[in-house]
Amino acid sequence: MKSSLSSVCKALLSLCLCTGMLSPTTHAQTNLLPFGSTWKYLDNGTNQGTAWRAPAFSDAAWASGPAQLGYGDGDEATVVSYGSSSSAKYITTYFRKTFNVTGAAAYTGFTLEYKRDDGLVIYINGTEVVRNNLPTGTISYTTLASNASDGGATVFTASVAAGLITEGNNTIAVEVHQTSATSSDLSFDLQFKGNTASTIPQVIRGPYLQMGNQSAVTLRWRTDIATTGKVKYGLSATALNDSVVHTTSLTEHELRVSGLQPDTKYYYSIGNSTNVLQAGADNYFVTAPPATTTRKIRIAAYGDCGTASSVQTNVRNAYLSYMGTNHTDVWLLLGDNAYNGGYDTEYQSNFFEMYKNDLLKNVLLFPTLGNHDYDNSSTLQTSHNIPYLSNFTLPSAGECGGLASGKEEYYSFDYGDVHFVCLDSYGLESGKRFFDTTSTQVQWLKNDLAANTRKWVIAYWHHPPYTMGSHNSDTNSDLTNIRQNLIRILERYGVDLILNGHSHDYERSYLMKGHYGLENTFSMTTHAVSSSSAKYDGTSNSCPYFSTATKGNHGTVYVVAGSAGQVGGTQSSFPHASSYYANATNGGSLVVEVEGNRLDAKWVAADNTIKDKFTILKDVNKNRVINATAAQPLVLSAYWPGTYAWSTGASTSSVTITPAVGTTVYTVADNSVAASQCVKDTFTVVAAPALVATLGKPQTTVLPFDLDVFPNPSTNGRIQVEIRNDKPQQLEILIADVNGKVVHAERRTVPQGATRKEYQLEKGVYFITAVTSSKEKFTKKIVVQ
Repeated sequence: MKSSLSSVCKALLSLCLCTGMLSPTTHAQTNLLPFGSTWKYLDNGTNQGTAWRAPAFSDAAWASGPAQLGYGDGDEATVVSYGSSSSAKYITTYFRKTFNVTGAAAYTGFTLEYKRDDGLVIYINGTEVVRNNLPTGTISYTTLASNASDGGATVFTASVAAGLITEGNNTIAVEVHQTSATSSDLSFDLQFKGNTASTIPQVIRGPYLQMGNQSAVTLRWRTDIATTGKVKYGLSATALNDSVVHTTSLTEHELRVSGLQPDTKYYYSIGNSTNVLQAGADNYFVTAPPATTTRKIRIAAYGDCGTASSVQTNVRNAYLSYMGTNHTDVWLLLGDNAYNGGYDTEYQSNFFEMYKNDLLKNVLLFPTLGNHDYDNSSTLQTSHNIPYLSNFTLPSAGECGGLASGKEEYYSFDYGDVHFVCLDSYGLESGKRFFDTTSTQVQWLKNDLAANTRKWVIAYWHHPPYTMGSHNSDTNSDLTNIRQNLIRILERYGVDLILNGHSHDYERSYLMKGHYGLENTFSMTTHAVSSSSAKYDGTSNSCPYFSTATKGNHGTVYVVAGSAGQVGGTQSSFPHASSYYANATNGGSLVVEVEGNRLDAKWVAADNTIKDKFTILKDVNKNRVINATAAQPLVLSAYWPGTYAWSTGASTSSVTITPAVGTTVYTVADNSVAASQCVKDTFTVVAAPALVATLGKPQTTVLPFDLDVFPNPSTNGRIQVEIRNDKPQQLEILIADVNGKVVHAERRTVPQGATRKEYQLEKGVYFITAVTSSKEKFTKKIVVQ
């Protein structure tokens, strides 16, 4: 390719080469067995046992034909038989290929690329090297694939160790399984490539983003051969002027970029000391914003996604369509991220390949564990020797905010004004499950929630406490134990939203609290804080759920979102009685958007429709008394993001008034029609005549302010004080105990908008007072337990 390039880069490809965006060699492997090769196959539905896998097995009586082999899609080069009945098709079809390798010792490893529909097992010289979309354990000719799949259009990749290939003839044997006897199609093709020591490395996984905070992010990727690593980054895709490197030759690359600015978009490329191996317009990350951010934060939650099925593909595409050009800030995985056993090959084909061209490149990823990530193994529950922990780098030391857990299986992190708590609901630690209230995980959880000062709290793990989908929370002991033991703790500390998977459906509860028993004991009167749909769409009984930023049991919404890759299976009493809305027929993902004191959640179904949504508002419907000076302009601001209808006729979030002497009441609501109003702030403005000082000049009017304290009560002595100003002004801030003793005093200029500062107090009761230069006061009581 180099010899064909002129001294001036021509066309787009050449431009990329000249600017270092692409490696000068795009293919560095020897294709030993290409797609479209001729294979021997057996399609008569017989049980071939295990002998057919061996190189010495005679397949002389088998039919042969070029790939792609299969039926039902119309793109087959060779159509194989499924038998005489379309409702009782053969479950397993067998394929074999013997090919010659010369100079096998020169190869450092090999790469398999294959297409399959539905599931398959690949053997090389009698040794299993790939199992995809099939269960663990012994595979027989009647074993069904785990999920329906459109994998015939997808190229999956797997690595093969050099030692499995011998000089001369080698045999690849493949068994392809259907998900049911009525499956509509079957597809198979495969190619096999050799890697040499002189090969320019190829990126076979990633890049993907881990442990992002306000000043740093970790980038990970995998190459087919060991090499050094380098990340170049910058504020423009054409000016990647900074870099970080590792000089050890590895196939698993992990580099942390630090010293960054909060809430800033950076572009990046990945490679080694001599080549840029992967770059592009989609290679970017956005650092976390501070707690005081006013912008919208967008969160995606995917449960049970890792199936490589058509459901997973359609859910992903529907989500990307919904987001359009909007950036996803945080991506939560709710467990069972790679079916069936959480093997590294399953992670490669069912997760990393599925999302490599979109979400993985530019979204901060924070997963949790499911039982399939542990291969449903009691041994692995204890040992935790699982690919999940090798594939992800997670903030066990509090690198992203929250309290250090010392464990990557469970952790917390902050993003903007949201505190996230990720729990491990399947693993064992010192012989205890996480719902054991004496467990190390629960003790950490309590301390972490007590220390939290962010306004919103979202907790997530795999096993749901309330479900009647493919699992039953009345009869499953794990789910029952979680509901009876763990939920009390989370509600006590004011967790707003709890997200789970495991059941392959969608179930969304009312805002609720205090329900720890069986489903038939749920009472709307006793347990539902609100009976509203919370859709906030102007329809009857659709007002938002109302909550508060202070700690305490103000109610929680529970969402099961376990259908990002699997759908179906319900109990006789589906949905759970606590659910406002449920769906077990569509796959989907949950989108959560947080903006200030407003949270919106939408379930985006695989058919590109929003089938459910709800809104939570915190600390609204305020009544404020404002002392002002007549004839001096005054700014009044609503305290929620949304739509506005002022009593003055304005429809903006803020209005400027010029108060007359006396008392005037102003209101701002979310709708001009009183019967449809859900939210209303009231401002009682008491305006006094302007006073004339000795110099004959009118006194300056100090604009109003508001003050909030949280958590209140505090359990660790740490409190956050938020002051909201309508213009910059100087305040004197005093904190006094119940005896009037001032324990803290300061005078500072507080800017316009919302600002926050943390204070540390001993156990007791206090009063914090903010005083303006014109002696207006605002006081709040503080309790430190």
